[in-house]
Amino acid sequence: MNKAFLGASLAVMISHGGIAMAENVLRWGAARDIYSLDPYSLGSTSNLAFLNHIYEGLVRYTPDFEVEPALAESWELIGPATWRFHLRKGVTFQNGAGFNADDVLASMKRVSDPESPLRGNIPTYVSTTKIDDYTVDIETTSGSSLFLRDMTNIFMFDAGWLKDNDAEAPTSVGAQTENFATYNTNGTGPFMLESRVPDSETVLVVNEGWWDEPKHDLDRIEFTPITSAPTRVAALLSGEIDLTESVPVQDLERVGASPEIEVIQRSDLRTVMLSFNRRETLADGRPNPFNDLRLRQAIDMAVDRELIGKRIMRGKAHIAGTMVAPEIPGYDADLDLPTPYDPDKARALIEEAGLTGTEFTLTCANDETVNEESMCQAVVSMLTRVGLAPRLDIGPRAVQSPKRSSGKADMFITSWANEPTLDAYSLLVQVLSSADEAQGVANYGDWSYPEIDELTTQISVETDEARRLELEREALRIAKDEVVLVPLYQQPMAWATGDGISEVTIRADNKPRHWLTRMGE
Repeated sequence: MNKAFLGASLAVMISHGGIAMAENVLRWGAARDIYSLDPYSLGSTSNLAFLNHIYEGLVRYTPDFEVEPALAESWELIGPATWRFHLRKGVTFQNGAGFNADDVLASMKRVSDPESPLRGNIPTYVSTTKIDDYTVDIETTSGSSLFLRDMTNIFMFDAGWLKDNDAEAPTSVGAQTENFATYNTNGTGPFMLESRVPDSETVLVVNEGWWDEPKHDLDRIEFTPITSAPTRVAALLSGEIDLTESVPVQDLERVGASPEIEVIQRSDLRTVMLSFNRRETLADGRPNPFNDLRLRQAIDMAVDRELIGKRIMRGKAHIAGTMVAPEIPGYDADLDLPTPYDPDKARALIEEAGLTGTEFTLTCANDETVNEESMCQAVVSMLTRVGLAPRLDIGPRAVQSPKRSSGKADMFITSWANEPTLDAYSLLVQVLSSADEAQGVANYGDWSYPEIDELTTQISVETDEARRLELEREALRIAKDEVVLVPLYQQPMAWATGDGISEVTIRADNKPRHWLTRMGE
């Protein structure tokens, strides 16, 4: 953590009227920094959740995860697969430009570019047509309402701002491409960027010209990444920060004992899973052993999930046998039976496959999922005991993420919360499907299962919900049988707030929504 952060927080903000004293400053201590200020640069839930304070989509979620109007006042299906959106009038971007149909066209062109990391977030998208200044038609491959849920994470840019700043092309964290939108913002949302120093501090101030009625009472948000868990807890207990969305599970009892701190905890929607490189060869040129189903089955049997849940997650995680959380549509309780821990059978399978002593690297991040480093250390130990020779590659996610996406990781961690769709279709189309222009964008192992692809295509056009869920369960059964991924658990979620905060909204998707946060009354 930056030493300057331990001093008094800056309490001056720049407003439209000049310099004013900021009465309500939210000091937000996060476990990690955001990747980029460009919301299209990476399909990261935490990155998108932060940027949703600056940018907005045509639609958004209610507290009950129903789709409601945002920059679009209304919409209707005008054909088998065409959605007509009626745009909200009187909305301005933070640079003063008015919002209209041209901005939707520019945004949809940018996000659907084949090089856009968020292209896979809208797999059924085809094209956008301007009808008039405040009406657009969006053509999709089906009339499924899942498209509206996908659109909650597609934020709108100012077309003129993109053009003037040579930022019409998408950027990508994974491909390490950048432009003006990587370091600058211009949204329509409740807050706007004042300053950013990567890995140190990002400051937001209230957008006085926001079109919606504010429910928050904040003047300023000071977002500080504090990657050290002990330092983050110390900052919370000493009152140096007001809120963190990442209390280490090992510190929950101590933090909760403080009368000034409120702890809110539950299981997250995010399922943490082991993943495999499934290309013909590994990055070092060796024939890929993970293409042998027996090895994947052995690894599934060799991991003691119960021990990880008890010792590393302190009993706070939901042990998983399937790849989506119980709250996600498409979940099947019959599949949620974890593979029994059986190291002897795992060792026998490895010997049968002739893979005893196989060397490979498990790539993990020390700042991504809850206690990931400790979990990966335990997995390496468990796999070593059944006759394999894994090595742990640990580092910050900014370093590890490109290894996963470029095929340089042998085994790696996938964590998936099915956002923003909040349906198993998200995992199926983005992770389990074969990689192409619009599908499998997070299929970093490059696996391919035609049966899953065909089922996912059927799901994308199925308008009957019961039939769609049946197809999703069938696809997840195939993925489980083939051990495409090894589900471990839904990770615990623990927020903590100081007594300066009177109201904060925490939902199952674990996204901060500080346009609803209120400080002490």
